Order: sequence, then structure tokens, then C-alpha cells
Amino acid sequence: KGAWDPDWASSTLGVFICLSCSGIHRNIPSISKVKSLKMDYWDDAQVQFLAKHGNAVTKAMYEAHIPIYYYQPTYNDCQVLREQWIRAKYERKEFTEPGKQLPYSDGVKEGILWKRGRDNGQFLPRKFLLSEREGCLKYFTKQDAKEPKINVKIDVINATFQPEKIGNPNGLQITYLKDNKTRNIFVYHESGKEVVDWFNAIRSVQFHYLKVAFPIASDNEIKNRLTRNFLKEGYMEKTGPKQREAFKKRWFTLDHRRLMYFKDPLDAFAKGEVFVGSGENGYSVQKGLPSGTQGNFSWHYGITIVTPDREYLFTCETETDQLEWIRAFTSVINQAMTPQEYASKCLDAVSFPSCHSHSGYCPNAPRFFFHYS
Repeated sequence: KGAWDPDWASSTLGVFICLSCSGIHRNIPSISKVKSLKMDYWDDAQVQFLAKHGNAVTKAMYEAHIPIYYYQPTYNDCQVLREQWIRAKYERKEFTEPGKQLPYSDGVKEGILWKRGRDNGQFLPRKFLLSEREGCLKYFTKQDAKEPKINVKIDVINATFQPEKIGNPNGLQITYLKDNKTRNIFVYHESGKEVVDWFNAIRSVQFHYLKVAFPIASDNEIKNRLTRNFLKEGYMEKTGPKQREAFKKRWFTLDHRRLMYFKDPLDAFAKGEVFVGSGENGYSVQKGLPSGTQGNFSWHYGITIVTPDREYLFTCETETDQLEWIRAFTSVINQAMTPQEYASKCLDAVSFPSCHSHSGYCPNAPRFFFHYS
């Protein structure tokens, strides 16, 4: 969805598709016959069928009743999201009838997900329970356990697919707030359908929770407050607040205005967080490091984040990484801060901790906020 100038089409569905999605269509040959627009022969009947249908007509048929909370992937999304989107539309026909009961829409979901151990890194089966009535997600270390290992309120949860980071094509990262810190858990399921159903079930429960919590908010406003992808992730080197310490390689995640860093990409907790505000509030990003920077570093493509309190220095391995990070920071800094973001910025100075987590982002602030002028 969303790719420019697709070179492929389905002669049985009558839709134009991009190269990456054409492979998915080929895996459901009973539904979709894929042909190249440039290299394959199209007979008159197939040409007329394609002209009669096309993406708009087919979309009106197969996407007539998509739940507003359902995540509709684009060509940039991972394989499992795109494949299950295509199968949901054309193979299972989940969106053709109004009010159809869907496996992620009844407010309760229970099942087994393989969860990565926080300390040993092993993936073990764990029972998960998602409840709209209770407004929470739980998981249990044993099938017959009466008390959950975690019980997380739905309004502090984010979920994003991370197949490369987790090392599994169906890998899902669930992030939530625990003891004023961001906690990550990493799960997967052997079935792509099942893990995408879990993802959309979380979005469904969040959506209905917010409809109650914010009754005057529009459906689209609520939809935009559901799960979100990280703006940018990857390795950079960082130095400490004195800017004389040696630069250390760390994994960074930019989640809107929160820049978090980890020793390892699969760490359960961030070692520190930095609030990235707006330009009108004194934040900026600069290419390179200040002259005379004393800390030793092995990567030479520097970035300086300027805040009202101090400067943060990073280095990237390549110029491409440097420019991508700068674009990501710039996109955040160019956005005006919302009242919620003002509230979430603590009054004390933002700093990278030297030995403990200290953040300019206040996790106690409500994650969901609607403002009306």
C-alpha cells in the first residue's frame, strides 16, 4: 500500500501491486494470479478485467468495513504485517461485511507468546491475557499461575514490530512504563496471523479505552494515539555530561521526544533518557562536534543536540547514519510542543546518567492527551 508506480498486477483481483507485495500475492495462488505489467503477456479479457476493477474499485469491495483501530501497513512495513493485511483482505475477507466478529475485536484475547527472558535471553512460552474490561495486559510465567508476572494498564503500552532486532520474522516489541522507567519485552509467535492479531487486539482495547476516557475526541484523534513506530533506532557513540569521558557505543531509540539509550538492543530497561523539545523552546541539532571536544571517539561523524541546559554529543559510524539521525531529530524539533509534552518535561535539568537512570521525560504524565482550542 502506498508504493509509487507499481510494476505488477493481479489478474484475478484486478489490483496493481508493488514488487515486494507481489511475492506475497504469489503465495496465495488460489486467490491471486500475479503478472508483470511489462514482461508478461496480458490477453484482452485480462486487460478489460483490470480496467474494470483497479485499486479503487477493489478497495471499496475488500476494505469496506475495516475497524478504525486496525493497522493498515504500507510498503515500508515488515513482511508479516503486509502479508497478514493482504490475507485478511483477500483470503479471509475480514472487511467485506459490517459487524463481522473478528479475532481481535471482542475485547479479550488469551494465548501463548514466546517471550525473551530479561536476564538469560532465552525465549520461553508464556501465557498472555489482554482484557478490555480490566483495561490491562497480563502475562503469567506458568499456565496455571493465579497471579500474573506483570499487570500493565493499557494506556501506557506501545507495540511495534521488530523482526530484525528480535531475530524472528514475527518479532513484536511491547513497551510499557514500570516504576517510572520504560520497560521492553520481546515476544513472537510461530504464526504470523496470531502475532498480528495480538497487535491489533492491543490497538482495539486501547481504542475502546480511550473512547471512554476522552468521549469528545474524534475517532481519528484517538486512532492517532494508538501504537506508534519508533522514529529512528541504531548505534551511536555517546560521551558523558563533562564531555571529557571516552565515547561509548550504545543502542539508541528515538520515540518521538524521548531519546533512550541501551547497552544492548534487547535490554529490558533503558540506561537513560533525554527529552528532545522544540526549536522554539531552545532545542536544536547540529552536524559535527564542538571544536576542542576532548573525549576519545572511534566514529567521526558527529552530532550535537543543543538544549536549554546543556549539549549532548554523539558520533555515528557513517555519514549516512549521521544524516538520518539529524533528519529524525530535526523532524521532532520542528514540531511545536503540546501541553502534555510541557507537563512531561521535568523541571530539573535533563542529563544522561553516569550510573543510574535520570530522565527529563516524566513517565507519570498521561500518555494520551487531547487538546481543544
